[in-house]
Amino acid sequence: MGLGRYMARRFLIAFTTLFVIVNVQFFIFQVVNPVDPVRLMIGPGFTPETRQMLIVLYGLDKPLFERYFIYIKNLYTFTFGISFLSRRPVIVDILSYLPNTLYLLGLAMIFRLLFGIISGLTAASKRGKRWDVTIVSIGLISWAMPAFILQLLFRFVFCSQLKWFPFGMMTSYPPPTAPLEYLKDLLYHTALPVTTMVAMGFGSWAFYTRNLLVGVLTEDYVLTARAKGIKERIIVWKHGFRVILPPIVTMIFLGLPGLITGAIITEYIFTWPGLGWWLVHSTMNADYPSVQAMFFIYSILMLLSNFLADLTYGYLDPRIRVGMRR
Repeated sequence: MGLGRYMARRFLIAFTTLFVIVNVQFFIFQVVNPVDPVRLMIGPGFTPETRQMLIVLYGLDKPLFERYFIYIKNLYTFTFGISFLSRRPVIVDILSYLPNTLYLLGLAMIFRLLFGIISGLTAASKRGKRWDVTIVSIGLISWAMPAFILQLLFRFVFCSQLKWFPFGMMTSYPPPTAPLEYLKDLLYHTALPVTTMVAMGFGSWAFYTRNLLVGVLTEDYVLTARAKGIKERIIVWKHGFRVILPPIVTMIFLGLPGLITGAIITEYIFTWPGLGWWLVHSTMNADYPSVQAMFFIYSILMLLSNFLADLTYGYLDPRIRVGMRR
């Protein structure tokens, strides 16, 4: 199978999967559990004319099949309709919260990979020794503990009791006006959420890296390198890490959707004004256009991550090539 046919097949599978997800989502929100947004928004002082205007604004006066085509059009054109809460286009809300989430996720991902991979390499090179036992023990505790319990515990200890960090938000209110003071205040509010996300995720990366490297360090060419007197540090990084790099990069792509779901809990607990906090707030207030938009974006990210993981693995590992025959 050539590369063109492979990519065409993968695109067809991804498009079909996304189409099924979109239809299931519409069936759940519009048929199984429909919500009248007008009833949620109106108060005692609203006139019948105002109610009718809102019904027309959200297209609730149209039949179900017409609302379905409008829903499909809004999703695939990335306009997503009008939010029930903010009365603004959903895409405007998404773009306003997106930078805050990218900032938080970017820092968490960098430090999680840094600490996780280095810890895994250290544990594998010190297999059976004190460092290995310590890293495995800490990783097991952080990996096994539910995310929200760990974050609530951190918040209780470091915010309520020790008062080392603020309770939440991205900056103080009002935020500092001086650039340097604003940066310090931003990092001060960022420290605890990022720390909890790193603590939750580094264990899985440490275990994965360690298990991969332990298998590599028992290969004949590694034993030969040791017999030649090559330093252990060079063996681990030059011979071992290079071999396990393809599956690690693959897991990075596959782990992106999971990082986003973890950010939802983190942003809600620390009241971080990002997409995760906005999604929880929209769900609790039955803002279906916003919730549908986020599920659609998450589905695309999941499919794209799997596709990029396949291509990257084939690029980094010369043994895997689309179209090659045995």
